[in-house]
Amino acid sequence: MHRLVAALAALVFLASGSAALAAGPSYVSEGGLGVLARDGNTRYIAVPIGNRTAIERVSVRGGNVTTWADLAGSWGIPAPTYSPTGGEGLSRDGKRLVIGMSFAGSPSRFAILDTRKMRVVDRITLEGDFAYDALSPDASTLYLTEHVDVNYVNRYVVRAYDLRSHVLLPGRIADKTQSDWVMEGWALTRATSGDGRWVYTLYSRPGGYPFVHALDTMNGSAHCIGLPWHGDQAALGTARLRLVDGGRSLALRLKSGRTWMTMSTADWRLTRVAHDGGFEWRWPLATAAAMLGLALVVLGRRRRPKEAVPAAL
Repeated sequence: MHRLVAALAALVFLASGSAALAAGPSYVSEGGLGVLARDGNTRYIAVPIGNRTAIERVSVRGGNVTTWADLAGSWGIPAPTYSPTGGEGLSRDGKRLVIGMSFAGSPSRFAILDTRKMRVVDRITLEGDFAYDALSPDASTLYLTEHVDVNYVNRYVVRAYDLRSHVLLPGRIADKTQSDWVMEGWALTRATSGDGRWVYTLYSRPGGYPFVHALDTMNGSAHCIGLPWHGDQAALGTARLRLVDGGRSLALRLKSGRTWMTMSTADWRLTRVAHDGGFEWRWPLATAAAMLGLALVVLGRRRRPKEAVPAAL
């Protein structure tokens, strides 16, 4: 009976879409797409059943629930961005899954699941308001966003938690070249390098410039790259980050599919930028300049004095 209820609940949530819970730059989801394994054959989905949660392993082909973990309380799959592509939390080898409790505030609770046996192998409780951000490729370090202002939910710092020693490491993960940079905004979309080392996240920042947060999950360092976007940042809500040129560049593509910006992942240089809210001004400006030049030529010809006609001899 429990298997039938769980399967039906999974179908309902898959049909209805993800339920985003908690607040700030990171949150968790119940139902929806869950998180897809790297082999593309399996998804893990959190399904609430009364006052408990079933973390289900679902076969992509056919949608069958093959097994699940039964946890007391309300838990969800980490969804660190608002992108509808699904959640995160799986280790690179697919053997571990990080989940979080689906409410904001202190204390913050996380659990680590063995995906083969579908059982909890570790639990984390932290004083403070934390949310999942990323996981290192070897699953030794969990990166978290810590909300540091109760009156301003999208202001936060990035912290690192050592999963081997079970210690929240001191200090924050920040761009050391920009000591005055304030991390704030809404995480919209992200891209991850092929080896899982670098996690690039696009943030909107009302009242300021949007930026890309480049997190090195192996060395515990970060870089923030401001983007010269002008005007309403709502259009960025449907933008997507994609690694191109073999990972040498990061492309930001708008809903239309047009690339608005590319950034070198080696030196963070913006190699192509369309200014003013993503509108490509180069060609309109070039056309206007050409038209202005033509107008000046025509005007000059009209004002040029007529050559004197030699008097008849």
